[in-house]
Amino acid sequence: MLPSQTVENYLKTIYVAQGGEAASDTLVPMGLLAASLGVAPGTATTMVKTLAESGLAHYEPYSGVRLTPAGEKLASLVLRRHRLVELFLVQVLGMNWSEVHDEAERLEHAVSERLIDRIDAMLGHPAVDPHGDPIPTAEGTVTASDYPDLLTAPLGTPLAVARVIDQDADFLRFLEQHGLTPGSRVVINARDPASDTVEITAGSNLRKTIGTRAASKVLVQTADSKV
Repeated sequence: MLPSQTVENYLKTIYVAQGGEAASDTLVPMGLLAASLGVAPGTATTMVKTLAESGLAHYEPYSGVRLTPAGEKLASLVLRRHRLVELFLVQVLGMNWSEVHDEAERLEHAVSERLIDRIDAMLGHPAVDPHGDPIPTAEGTVTASDYPDLLTAPLGTPLAVARVIDQDADFLRFLEQHGLTPGSRVVINARDPASDTVEITAGSNLRKTIGTRAASKVLVQTADSKV
């Protein structure tokens, strides 16, 4: 029997919260899981117990939940469908990167693995989605990269935006306005802990100031690296 949409949403949410490949070492608190899915803690606990009975998760009362290898495999394939659909919507249908997340949330449960494989081939087997998130392979493996963010990357060094870890549409539009989309060049000029701000040069080589909360969600790498 194929997993239901609800099961897939739980598996994907746990997988992302665990950090992908590091999943087996991490317990996701039940409160965090419930908040991420927008459900009551009791509802989340009931579903997690069902996942545990099905061999897809390991549940520790009062501690949290982590996926089993079988659960990780299923979750990674849901994530693969989601991220390939996002890329298809941007590259083929011309949608803006800020509007594809919600569409992909719906379509990820409807498309077949055969169609996803065709989309993957048509797009040239891409490594990342429009937000720089890694796309799992058809076997469920993920190539993880440990990128610094704008709070920890070196000052005065040419950098390139590699990944954005917040899919909120307003936030993505904010980054676009400031020239901070994946592949864009950026230099960190200064950080001011007193005002919680980071001064950067990005976009049209203009100096701009953004908050530290936004800066923590923009991952970068050296500009001569492949994005």
